[in-house]
Amino acid sequence: MSIFGKILGAIFGTKAEAAPAAPDAAPTASAPAATPAAGGGAAAPTQTVDVAAILDKAVAAQKEKLEWRTSIVDLMKALNLDSSLAARKELAKELHYDGDTNDSAKMNIWLHKQVITKLAENGGKVPDDLKT
Repeated sequence: MSIFGKILGAIFGTKAEAAPAAPDAAPTASAPAATPAAGGGAAAPTQTVDVAAILDKAVAAQKEKLEWRTSIVDLMKALNLDSSLAARKELAKELHYDGDTNDSAKMNIWLHKQVITKLAENGGKVPDDLKT
């Protein structure tokens, strides 16, 4: 499983499996009345998951102070995921980062913005102050 897939799974639970199918559901959304199953599938994206609440709860369960709102490392730690530089470089590759992965500070800022954006794209309710 991809690192971003693990992040989705940790936040959305079983809904993470449905999340990649959401773009495929868009073309069938033009005929929800004709296909009741598609209507049920369309209901899943309208159910939002409160990302902040889930991450705040995950942080509370940790023994260290984590600033998930500003740090990709802390976000990953809160979810009990590998936050090593190697893992973050792999995540950058998955998300098509085209910058210098040796500039970890710049990469981390980019990763955090991308992860928050992608969580919102997959049905996550993200605080307004974190949206780019």
